[in-house]
Amino acid sequence: MPTLLPPLHEGHAPFILHQAFHDALDAYEEWSLDASEPFVDFDGNSVAISAVFGRMRSCTDILPIRTLEAVRVIVGNRMEDEIADDQVTYSHAALLLRALCVDRLRS
Repeated sequence: MPTLLPPLHEGHAPFILHQAFHDALDAYEEWSLDASEPFVDFDGNSVAISAVFGRMRSCTDILPIRTLEAVRVIVGNRMEDEIADDQVTYSHAALLLRALCVDRLRS
């Protein structure tokens, strides 16, 4: 099966992957406890949010502040120290968010 998400280039994601990350972040925030994992639209295909976060695990691009604030709301006090710096990369946030997805899917 071909991959639906484009690869990173030397640690950098194309803008469309940045947008997919933001869409996945929004979907995570709206994910109700009794619902199955949300999907986001990417280039006409549905992609699980955990797959988007997984693709961004090695992205060295810096998160925009508005995105960082949304991530901080999601991870809450449990992992606040992990993202205390204002120079947090997509990689760091993606690792945290993917872990939250996996934990939630296991429960």
